[in-house]
Amino acid sequence: MWILVMFDLPTDTKPQRKAATEFRNFLLDEGFERSQFSVYARFVNGKEAFQTKINQIERHLPAKGDIQILNFTDRQYRDIVHFSDQGRRSARKNPEQLVLF
Repeated sequence: MWILVMFDLPTDTKPQRKAATEFRNFLLDEGFERSQFSVYARFVNGKEAFQTKINQIERHLPAKGDIQILNFTDRQYRDIVHFSDQGRRSARKNPEQLVLF
């Protein structure tokens, strides 16, 4: 399952810009990859891991702004249509599953 974090944070003042940067850096430190400037995605292994990430994000929310979090399946992630520079990009590849014995 995938988790997608989308946000619109104010950047009018220096403290707001700092808070926005700290939030983006937090997401990167948590293993999210940047899809667009304010859109970050990460693979999580099931609903429990999804809820854990939600709780972590909630503890690091900036004081102002809007943040939306979605979850979707591997297949839905793979089927995302992506255009860049007026051309269609190839389908995204899901990460390989890690199996421990």
